[in-house]
Amino acid sequence: MKRRMGLRRATYALAGVVTLVCVVPTYAQTDGMQRRDDRQDTRAGARNEKQACKAGDEKTRAECRQDKRTTKQGARQGVDTDKTDAAPAAKPAQ
Repeated sequence: MKRRMGLRRATYALAGVVTLVCVVPTYAQTDGMQRRDDRQDTRAGARNEKQACKAGDEKTRAECRQDKRTTKQGARQGVDTDKTDAAPAAKPAQ
């Protein structure tokens, strides 16, 4: 009888240790999910920019569409979209 109790205790102890060891820190999002969220934010930003452009009367519809396209392209290429009107950086002399 004592042998069974010792075996049960050992089994429970082993199960407890395995449970604690198997608990690893997990992340709420994978890299793919973060990229997807970034794309959604970019699309939302481009949509908002186009709506703001259309609300103002100083640009044509085609110009608003081009602004939206520039915003999305900048996000794909990793360019800061707030600086699209700035001159491109000069290439260093070789």
